[in-house]
Amino acid sequence: MRIMMLNYEYPPIGGGASPITRALSEELARAGHAVDVVTMGYRNLPFREVLCDGRLRVFRVPALRASPVRAVTVEMTSYILSGLPMTLGLAARRRYNVIHAHFLMPTGVLAAAIKRITGLPLVVTIHGSDVPGYNPDRFKRGHRVLAPLWRQVVQRSDAIISPSHYLRSLLQRGADVPVDVIPYGFDLPEAGAVPRRRRILFASRLFPRKGAQHMLQALEGVDLTGWDVIIAGDGPMLGPLQAQAHQLRLDVQFPGFVKGQELQDLYASSAIFVFPSLHDNFPVVLLEALSAGCAVITNNVTGMPEVVGDAGVLVKPHDIVGLRAAIVGLMDDENRRRQLGDMARQRVESFAWGRILAQHLEVYGRVAGHSPVAINDSHVRPRQIL
Repeated sequence: MRIMMLNYEYPPIGGGASPITRALSEELARAGHAVDVVTMGYRNLPFREVLCDGRLRVFRVPALRASPVRAVTVEMTSYILSGLPMTLGLAARRRYNVIHAHFLMPTGVLAAAIKRITGLPLVVTIHGSDVPGYNPDRFKRGHRVLAPLWRQVVQRSDAIISPSHYLRSLLQRGADVPVDVIPYGFDLPEAGAVPRRRRILFASRLFPRKGAQHMLQALEGVDLTGWDVIIAGDGPMLGPLQAQAHQLRLDVQFPGFVKGQELQDLYASSAIFVFPSLHDNFPVVLLEALSAGCAVITNNVTGMPEVVGDAGVLVKPHDIVGLRAAIVGLMDDENRRRQLGDMARQRVESFAWGRILAQHLEVYGRVAGHSPVAINDSHVRPRQIL
């Protein structure tokens, strides 16, 4: 098949949906399919990349993006405006079978316009912030203003994919449409040689709903002798979290935005991973922590239980006493930490890309009207690139 893959965020910029989009694109390419990604440009990132023996091409269109971590409305709009002529040019030169957009807003707006002009079938994966009611601290006004446009994108989609049953239910409150549930894919990495340390780790973009402030509250008064505490990430909560740690007299390290091997080593060397998020769809950070064998503590709401299953400790949101008890309980019980770490890696095996890729291809084949088949490499040589 030939797939046009759209996401306004793609590594090295963006959050959880960004690396998932890359992983899906690479898995499709390795399976013999041709994938063209159109995403947002940022600073000195190359306009065009050719990967996977020419089967994966990444195009970055000009945009007003100022941060690698997050994008605001005007920056997202700039992606739509510059992405439209680029995607239409690609569609005129390539015989795509399907468009796969990530996020109903803003990417789905671009994808729906392409579908209307070209007639190509459209698949949209929702990720959270594009669904009204998901984000308690962002996009509320935007969703109200753009509600008619949001409904149009939903209705024009030939298939909608949700990584979790929770997010599917949330979307269906505002739109009576069928939704396929396909979890994020994640292949278990080899166990690293980094020694495990007595460390409590939080890693995520630093928004209020991610709950790092609740972890700090829970650590107040806890004897942390011999333990490190790290909050890795960047975002609007960085300053307030640093001030909170100082006020509570907690020795917390804030290394900022960590990625790549450094982040993998951070997971692999941490004993406990705490993620008391209030709202999350299918958090990639939980998959990363589980795959590294961390003993995981997270909240028992929204999409977190669907990721962790019985391979972690679940607590109620805003329950600082319960969160403190969970942290202290794992700090005092090395055997329990080791047991959860073993269960965590087994849990991640259920999200192996082989299974997840087959489910995506089934959806593609359904909307495109035929069974997906691999294509010959000769059809996607670099000489065809715009």
